[in-house]
Amino acid sequence: MPALPTEYPDFGLTPEQRRHAVYGHYYEYPGMDGERGEIWGYTDRFSYSPGDAVTLFVSSTADRFDMELARDGAVLVKVFEKSGLASRWQDTPDQCSVEGCGWQPTFEFAIGADWKSGAYRMTLTAEGRDGSPIVSHHLFIVRPLPGKKPGRILQVAATGSWTAYNTWGGSNHYQGITGPERNQFAIRASTQRPWCRGFIMLPPEAPRVPIEVNLPPMTEPRYPHMEWAFATGHSKKYASAGWASYDGLFFKWAERQGYAVDLVSQHELHFSPEILQDYDCAVFVGHDEYWTWEMRDAVDDFVEGGGRAARFAGNFLWQTRLEDEGRAQICYKYRARAEDPVYRSADTSRATIGWEAPEVGRPGTSTFGLNAMAGVYAGWGGCIPRGVRGFPIYRPEHWAFRNTGLYYGDVLGQESHIYGYEVDGLDFMMKRGLPYPTGEGNPPEGIQILGLGMASLVEESADVPPGWLNDEDAVFTAETLYGEATPEAMDKVKRGNGMIVNFPKGKGDVFHAGTCEWVAGLLRKDAMVEQVTRNVLDRYLGRSLESPRPGCL
Repeated sequence: MPALPTEYPDFGLTPEQRRHAVYGHYYEYPGMDGERGEIWGYTDRFSYSPGDAVTLFVSSTADRFDMELARDGAVLVKVFEKSGLASRWQDTPDQCSVEGCGWQPTFEFAIGADWKSGAYRMTLTAEGRDGSPIVSHHLFIVRPLPGKKPGRILQVAATGSWTAYNTWGGSNHYQGITGPERNQFAIRASTQRPWCRGFIMLPPEAPRVPIEVNLPPMTEPRYPHMEWAFATGHSKKYASAGWASYDGLFFKWAERQGYAVDLVSQHELHFSPEILQDYDCAVFVGHDEYWTWEMRDAVDDFVEGGGRAARFAGNFLWQTRLEDEGRAQICYKYRARAEDPVYRSADTSRATIGWEAPEVGRPGTSTFGLNAMAGVYAGWGGCIPRGVRGFPIYRPEHWAFRNTGLYYGDVLGQESHIYGYEVDGLDFMMKRGLPYPTGEGNPPEGIQILGLGMASLVEESADVPPGWLNDEDAVFTAETLYGEATPEAMDKVKRGNGMIVNFPKGKGDVFHAGTCEWVAGLLRKDAMVEQVTRNVLDRYLGRSLESPRPGCL
């Protein structure tokens, strides 16, 4: 294993700046760049079909801007550009994160009939007040046309989590400027605003969330990704969601490996669930935390009918609702029981709370086998900072590990750090050196636990004070599962695990590597992680696992 540094990275911040980087609330907003000038933009929808019209909304201090559009796949392919477009500064409501920006349309163009499905990165460039360029980025998805597509993968971008973490305008589902004291997170998050900085593009040196430091004894928790974000002007949540940190890494890797991949947003699962039926294999990656009931229906129906779902993702936790034709996402989270109007109705199943809440009646395990409440944190802050960085393997004979050379007890992805920063798990027991589900949490019939690591809901040490993470998640989990956060309930929930599992479901099959960071193994070219990924994709596409690896593009 490569030697890790023994000190946290230095991004040139003072101790007070470091503290603000972690505990403070900073975000992107119109006018933040002052005299230099700025340009922002967003489109009317997450995704489009070939031939659809795209409406672009721009607010800029410059009166002209240039636009370039490129498909961001195995290679970056420019598909459209336009120069000298007229722009102006547009007033933005204070609560734009909740209500949407409400800007007037700036430009409209059509998706080309020959544009392949995928992510399309938009670059907006104008001249700043000081004569230097000002730039911003946006991204939308081009959906595939209807029709059976044997041999192709359908990747579903985690747009529910993108929406939840987007900081632009001041509020998301974590922090915010809502409420009477302007200090509450937003229970309603609008899609009608720009993406925050770091969601679309990142420099290669941008830290990932898991700690890449060999910590000396008695080292207090720190969070380098937040410090880097503050030092460089990126979103505090850049490493928690988005195309650049997660979804795009898998999409590009798969295309470079020779796989044919189409891309849709989670919103397609909600509004057009039939799109899954054109494929044999659907893939979910990265930090994939927020789902509607209808999205789960789409996946359950797909797999029950014979489809295969490969989830290389972590933190399956919150139910959401969509409003305004998908332009707004609702999630009351910790405030649900007190504030969500669903609790005033006879049917509480659509409450925007954790899936494991008994009043929802639909545990997350029934779709993907695992859930976040049996997880969740690993390898960051004071949550298992010196733990394993990959998955200890318990059933190396499983087909997913063919041609890897893995042995019982080996750690898959240790060098590339695929385990963290949030993981999904299941209550288990050990018998003769092998893990089995206890039955708690409603695990699906026939589930096999292939890999297993530790997780924690609290930063806990007898000697070192906790850092940024408080016990809010543990309290919520205890209240959700046991009705009250008693000391006994807290003791039950504060320890968890992350797993790799596989199980049959109806006529189909599910493979779930319950970690956000699986894509780090693909990014860092970890041969074993790549081989397991190929094994899963090839089996789910009906290819022989003994066949040669697909050629690179």
